[in-house]
Amino acid sequence: MKIIYLHQYFNTPKMSGGTRSYEMARRMVAAGHDVHMITSWRSDTDSKSGWFTTLEQGIVVHWLPVPYSNAMGYVKRIRAFFDFALAARKKAIELDADVIFATSTPLTIAIPAVLAAKNHRIPMVFEVRDLWPELPIAMGALNNSVSIFLAKQLERWAYRNSDAIVALSPGMKDGIAKTGYPKEKIVVIPNSSDNQEFKYDQSAAAKFRSARPWLGDRPLLVYTGTFGRINGVGYMVDLAKALYSINSEIRILLVGGGQEWDLVMGQAKAQGVFEKNIFFEDSLPKNQIPGLLSAADMASSLFIDITEMQPNSANKFFDALASGTPVMINYGGWQHDLVNIHGCGLAMWKKPIAEVAKIISEKIQDSEWLSCAGESARKLAEDQFDRDVLASQLEKVIVAAVNRDTHNVDIIASGKYS
Repeated sequence: MKIIYLHQYFNTPKMSGGTRSYEMARRMVAAGHDVHMITSWRSDTDSKSGWFTTLEQGIVVHWLPVPYSNAMGYVKRIRAFFDFALAARKKAIELDADVIFATSTPLTIAIPAVLAAKNHRIPMVFEVRDLWPELPIAMGALNNSVSIFLAKQLERWAYRNSDAIVALSPGMKDGIAKTGYPKEKIVVIPNSSDNQEFKYDQSAAAKFRSARPWLGDRPLLVYTGTFGRINGVGYMVDLAKALYSINSEIRILLVGGGQEWDLVMGQAKAQGVFEKNIFFEDSLPKNQIPGLLSAADMASSLFIDITEMQPNSANKFFDALASGTPVMINYGGWQHDLVNIHGCGLAMWKKPIAEVAKIISEKIQDSEWLSCAGESARKLAEDQFDRDVLASQLEKVIVAAVNRDTHNVDIIASGKYS
């Protein structure tokens, strides 16, 4: 079958950021399907203009230059969402297909998806990566009655016009069902673990450490990802301050970029820990993250403590599992429960930062604990979140939509994890 895959923020492994769409799409190609990705080219440092096409592991990728970054203000980001949505609608209508698969965020991706599906008279499957508009409302980004009303209307319109919906966590499934969408047409396919790509690599770990004189063989806790308001990366500065008085040899490395990069770095300088026990590096391409995680003794996944964020399905959590790296998380929800049940890291939700520092200092120097937690992480990745298995589930959902048989599609992936 021919699939039009709409994702405004598609990345290849040579780019920084999540590669879920790349990994899912290339597996669809390997299964014999024709996949056309419609996405945006976000760089503002080159002179590209208008649509251009590349071939990425058999995926035909249609790129449209639309500059975007987390550092942009909210109004500029909204404009980028709608600029892309309008252009993507026209491109999707130009292409023949059997089905349209669209993945958020942003929620505006539903506009070209629904309109193109109606034009072609083909089914549409919608993937929900975050609960919009609940999340921006909770963050205050949508803060007036008109914008909130319009966002909720867009959400419901997207759902009503979907033959099936893919949620990235059990909590997201519940949130979608609360709008009245049939629960039996919602499947749960979380962000996944790339178990082959992220397998522990001793030589890559040694190379990573030797390139950083401040690291050497010292214990290392890492954060990789966005420095956005919702991530609350300043938590790591407070942790560094608390750790420094306990064990000044423990190192924290923050890798990424975004709206709060300068703010967090300024906090580290003000607290007197900048480049003493906490270090900053720019975003790395996804294909370099396995080496970083191989070098790390512990990884982290961070969010500010709001209920609406607990159903998240952060890539960094599943990357840590795949690499066999114990993961520390500071928020509640289903991932917090998984860490507690499987003993694959530290679930630090609601704990005071002084207590967190004490626990991390103890565990990151305990080779037996690190080994057991790492093995548990890898086992969880292999048993429940293997990318090949989850990609096969997604393919079955899309095939069911093409066959107009999605009434009980939830049996493909019910979202029950333990």
